[in-house]
Amino acid sequence: MKNQVLITGATGNTGGHAVKYLLEQGVPVRALVHKLDGRSDALVALGVEVVLGDLSDLESVSAAMKDISSAFFVYPITQPGIIEATAYFAQAAAENGVAHIVNLSQFGAHRHVRSHGAQNHWIAERVFERSGVPVTQLRPTLFAEWFLYQSTMISSQRKFFLPFGDARYAPIATEDIGRVVAAILAEPAPHAGKSYDLFGPKILNMAEIAAIFSEQLESTVTYVPIDTDTFVGIVKTAMNAGPYFLQHVTSLGQDLKEGRAAGMNDLVETLTGQKPMEISEFIHKNKAAFA
Repeated sequence: MKNQVLITGATGNTGGHAVKYLLEQGVPVRALVHKLDGRSDALVALGVEVVLGDLSDLESVSAAMKDISSAFFVYPITQPGIIEATAYFAQAAAENGVAHIVNLSQFGAHRHVRSHGAQNHWIAERVFERSGVPVTQLRPTLFAEWFLYQSTMISSQRKFFLPFGDARYAPIATEDIGRVVAAILAEPAPHAGKSYDLFGPKILNMAEIAAIFSEQLESTVTYVPIDTDTFVGIVKTAMNAGPYFLQHVTSLGQDLKEGRAAGMNDLVETLTGQKPMEISEFIHKNKAAFA
């Protein structure tokens, strides 16, 4: 089944949405998962072919690539290893004649950036570009899902705590990124060799986002600016995060303050035919987590 698409991260947010939209278009999907559990069972129930593998193991990645036409690569920013995993993925794609890769990078990826994670994403982009397999690089700004990390504090204290100062950016929902991934994988040829910066529909600062939370939850929600060390403590507790991710979030606040995540375009709508989700809609869809 050579027109089958491989999705990594299919049990997560972006990959899961990509699977949904590919299936709606009638595109056969194979999902590479690192664990068989209820989430993988749910994919099987949808008609997805599930294979067990590990992005850090070349043989299992290569096996997952057999008879695949195009593939989506995503690697968690929370842990190191992206460069090695990218090299394995690119090599396996080349060996198996995969015609296209969609790589989920990030808007902050750059040669000269504080975050080791963001710099490694930039290196991963270069590895894919040199692999000989046509690639599309996706570089979204910060996910709207960042606010879910503080859902407990929003629900209990009606406050969220971030080291972003007065930074302004356009948060994007993973549902919209997944829709972009699916649109490209369904018809990849026009997107070969291109990089797309992806943004939500509106540039906002934290006070404006707090006002939207207040309106949606019908209760005053306050943004509390904090220093980086305090934020690292919150992330470490909430996510049991290790040094690699903590270094990334330490750098993120400063990059945001300097405008590195600012930007705006209409690419989500251009690529998918649908405008990206407003932060108000995102909060409404996740109201149970914040209420």
